[in-house]
Amino acid sequence: MKKSYILLVEDNADDVALTLDAFQQSRVANRVEVVRDGVAALEHLYGATDAPPARPAVVLLDLKLPKVGGLEVLRRIRAEPTTKHLPVVILTSSSEERDLLASYDLHANSYIRKPVDFDQFMAAVQQLGLYWLLLNETPP
Repeated sequence: MKKSYILLVEDNADDVALTLDAFQQSRVANRVEVVRDGVAALEHLYGATDAPPARPAVVLLDLKLPKVGGLEVLRRIRAEPTTKHLPVVILTSSSEERDLLASYDLHANSYIRKPVDFDQFMAAVQQLGLYWLLLNETPP
């Protein structure tokens, strides 16, 4: 069985580096594809070719993205039959209640506020990878 990958949608270079480091430290063997804005995320998921692109095991989605925001990316993911069941974890620094509610209204699978503390951030990302890649079962 081919290993699925993680799609990390994050525009902050420091958060990308920390996330990749946390996955490496927890020995997550799955590759991580990084895109830096909402348009790139949608292009990655839907492509422009006739052949459907490979689907990630999970999408880690920031909300505050350039070009197309994270909530709009989530809205489009849920609107498409080919991706509506794709696990999407909101991984954001936003503690705004409206962002939390909007994410769950759009059927996010989880909402995680990025811890400010380095060790807590590393632990949170490591747990994310282990849960979504090893424990969680997704629809075929």
